[in-house]
Amino acid sequence: MSTTEAPSRDELVARVTALVPLLRSTADRAEEERRLAPEVIEALTEAGVFRLRTPARYGGYEVDTRTLVDVTTELGRGDGSVAWVAQVYTIPGWMVGMFPDAVQDEVFATPDVRVCGTLSPSAAARPAPGGIVVNGKWGFISGAHHAHWQMIIAVLTPEDGEPYPVMALVPMADLDTVDDWYANGLKASGSLTTIAQNLFVPTERFLPLPAVLQGQPVSSNSAKTPMYRAPLLPVATASTVGTLVGLAKGGREVFFERLPYRRIAYTGYESQRSAPITHLQVAEASQKIDQAEFHAIRLAETVDRKAADGSPWKLEERARARADVGTVCALAQSAVEIFASASGGASVYRDVPIQRIANDLRAAALHALISPTTNAELYGRVLCGLEPDTPYI
Repeated sequence: MSTTEAPSRDELVARVTALVPLLRSTADRAEEERRLAPEVIEALTEAGVFRLRTPARYGGYEVDTRTLVDVTTELGRGDGSVAWVAQVYTIPGWMVGMFPDAVQDEVFATPDVRVCGTLSPSAAARPAPGGIVVNGKWGFISGAHHAHWQMIIAVLTPEDGEPYPVMALVPMADLDTVDDWYANGLKASGSLTTIAQNLFVPTERFLPLPAVLQGQPVSSNSAKTPMYRAPLLPVATASTVGTLVGLAKGGREVFFERLPYRRIAYTGYESQRSAPITHLQVAEASQKIDQAEFHAIRLAETVDRKAADGSPWKLEERARARADVGTVCALAQSAVEIFASASGGASVYRDVPIQRIANDLRAAALHALISPTTNAELYGRVLCGLEPDTPYI
């Protein structure tokens, strides 16, 4: 083990800001290939992106959530799929810290290790000597092409007692993959399907999912680390909002890049930027981005503050964490739709980035843990004094 002094937030943000031109230049090819370009993976590695949530005792940066939001916002400005995969790696990567130290030693022995995963219990497990045997499959595994490990969820049926969900760490080499990611948004995220066939998982590499959802690490080292003093869902939602804000900011940037050269066809406006309707559109969209950023920062700072002081999470705070990510998504999507609708007929061509950005946000809004309507309903339910109807809170 080695402890590395983490770069400052400003330094990490500067590193990824410098990558934005590369991300934009490779975005079209990555969409065609339905996975991130190798040079992008290499650049992210060099920038330290895959060390953001690795514990310091393994040479990682162990950054706070606010830093993660700022970094993924910059990546999202460049390419939504890149930011999406990067943020996905940080969530299962954080979940590794829930496991015993010996398991962490094994996973983090790989420099810049990349862990993909899911929270869907779409597989079955049965007891076996020294562990469990898993059969099943998982969809939407973003970043699977470039991952070393996958965090899987399965329902374990013990010999005695009721079935319950478990979370397990599995080497990617032990899984089959189905290259079925043909999507309309986040096309380069490589979110394919993985399959386990009679896969043995040793006892030390699986944990009860409810304990993980509550943020209860087995590792005594992790228990002392502020980064792990939070339930999983607030951590996951806070890890996601930067990508959404970054996409919205990227949409605004590409709109303004085209603005000086555009007229409004069949009108007297030789310059679109002279039209009052344009002024109203860009003001409304920009205010929505500001509002989205407020919710993103509030969520990240809440996670960091409570992690620092170790204070317990109230049910309302947990529900608001999910509401915040939904609100960020809704505002970001609405802002980009305004810019897209104001971009003219030529914007339907694939080489105009606004269409890709809009599609990426539409895809993100469909994610079960981001869905604005689902999360708003959950928050309202809790505010009305009812119990949540889901363990994912």
